[in-house]
Amino acid sequence: MRSAKAARMRRLLPLLILLAACDSPTPRMIGAERHEVTRGGYDYVLYRRDRDVEVIRLGYAPRGAHQAIRATMISLIRDVTGCDPIGSTLRGDSGEIRGRLDC
Repeated sequence: MRSAKAARMRRLLPLLILLAACDSPTPRMIGAERHEVTRGGYDYVLYRRDRDVEVIRLGYAPRGAHQAIRATMISLIRDVTGCDPIGSTLRGDSGEIRGRLDC
């Protein structure tokens, strides 16, 4: 009985890892406005709640593209929200950026 349960858990582990890699927002952004944007061949999801913002890049990015992607993510914040991101509050990399807005 114990080995059958362990086998089921081993089969579930890849699914749980895959689900963890989805474009889910951080817990404080659950229920926030969601915007899906494609720019420069990459897909992004932007979440906004009041003055808080979070941008998530979906999919793979090659090694040399990360600096340009991060700049694109910051410009998406302006374009989608109509507000400027407060530079000193921006945290993250080319996979996810969080920060505050100046509206």
